[in-house]
Amino acid sequence: MVTYDFEDRLAAAKAGDESGFVELFRSIQPALLRYLTTVGGSLAEDVAGETWVSVVRGLDRFTGDEAGWRAWVFTIARARLRDAQRRVARSPQTVDAFDTLESRSDGTDVAYHVEQILSTEAALALIRRLPRDQAEAVLLRHVAGLDVARTAKVLGKRPGAVRVAAHRGLRRLSELFKAVDGQTDATSCNEFGSKTGK
Repeated sequence: MVTYDFEDRLAAAKAGDESGFVELFRSIQPALLRYLTTVGGSLAEDVAGETWVSVVRGLDRFTGDEAGWRAWVFTIARARLRDAQRRVARSPQTVDAFDTLESRSDGTDVAYHVEQILSTEAALALIRRLPRDQAEAVLLRHVAGLDVARTAKVLGKRPGAVRVAAHRGLRRLSELFKAVDGQTDATSCNEFGSKTGK
């Protein structure tokens, strides 16, 4: 987050100062990419680019504080993602079965699984398993750092619905994490037993 000097950075960016815009960009880009990657998969990079083009075009019209800025950028990103998903749905997709099968984990590399569970990517992979409304609520509230009211505005929902979706999402994530953690423990025990002959 920029937090300090937000108004100055925004004013500078609006006046065409590249360093001011870079500071604003850096304050939100990591969270934006996490959100887009989790809900948009392979579309994330392109959608992020389209989002920033839209932000630059509309920057002069933006008014508000830092929290408003974050909500505004995520609202644009969500709209650009919906556009991209509609384009993809209308165009035929080819799938390389060999690459798909080759990229799958065989489930026996314990070190790999432990590392994945502890990484941000693993957390985002678990979030991807949530229903979309829960995933978006969790991402916007806890990854992007938006409050309930701004998350509701981005999603076009009531604040109460956002609270419920985020709560259910966090509860489901806890269950998913326990299941993944249990599988890792079981795999570790099986591997240990096979190495010791038990």
